[in-house]
Amino acid sequence: MLSHTNPSPSSAESISPSQIRKYIPRHQSWPYAERDFSRSDETEDDDFYDQPRYVAHIDDAAIARLTTYFNTEVPRNGRVLDFCTSWHSWYPDDRVAAVQSKELEVYGIGMNKPELERNQLFKNHPGRAPPRLDCATCTVSIDYLNKPVQVLSSLRECMNENGKVHLVISNRCFPTKAVRIWLELDTEERLQLVGAYLHFAGWKDIEIVDLCARDKEGKRTTDDNGTVLQDEGMLSFLRLQHMDPLWAVRGMK
Repeated sequence: MLSHTNPSPSSAESISPSQIRKYIPRHQSWPYAERDFSRSDETEDDDFYDQPRYVAHIDDAAIARLTTYFNTEVPRNGRVLDFCTSWHSWYPDDRVAAVQSKELEVYGIGMNKPELERNQLFKNHPGRAPPRLDCATCTVSIDYLNKPVQVLSSLRECMNENGKVHLVISNRCFPTKAVRIWLELDTEERLQLVGAYLHFAGWKDIEIVDLCARDKEGKRTTDDNGTVLQDEGMLSFLRLQHMDPLWAVRGMK
């Protein structure tokens, strides 16, 4: 499918305070080794990403929750960077309108030129990121960076004061290109790892936001792997057994 209309942000629940927790650093110095960021496929990334992939890497329900989150967190004006991106950023449709009206500038960094050219958010700018940004997002791609602290430190230098970065993770990936440590950790440890990336890159006020599926009362309907819990009657009735899990780890300059 080559086009996609974002779900209305109002179609999913807003984020409640109970879904947000403060990241607490566990280490005073960087605890990871260089080999932790090796990958089973160390061939050129340009070759791996040479062919465009016009697919969604998370399911529609997760996309709806992500769009709701971005509706709250991505500003309607200013300058935004979506890095490690592709043909769709899953921002609300009104952000596309804001780009077209030149109220909002969105810049994209990704590995495949045809994918970036198809992204409606990136059509009205010269292709070069400005010296200062108000917000940055990275969706289900932080697991591929083999120099994450360097990248996030450089990004922080480009942000305006109080600018925020949002690193969204799920449990899907291209395993041959994900870094070794990512594949060895469970969900909670992955969240702690991404929090450590931000911490050692100099970001402050780091938080972990649980964006997994919930019922109308705000109760989680899946486990951390996305498996629908057995006592969820309606979901069981619909024979829905899996809904992609989703989290955001975020920080402020």
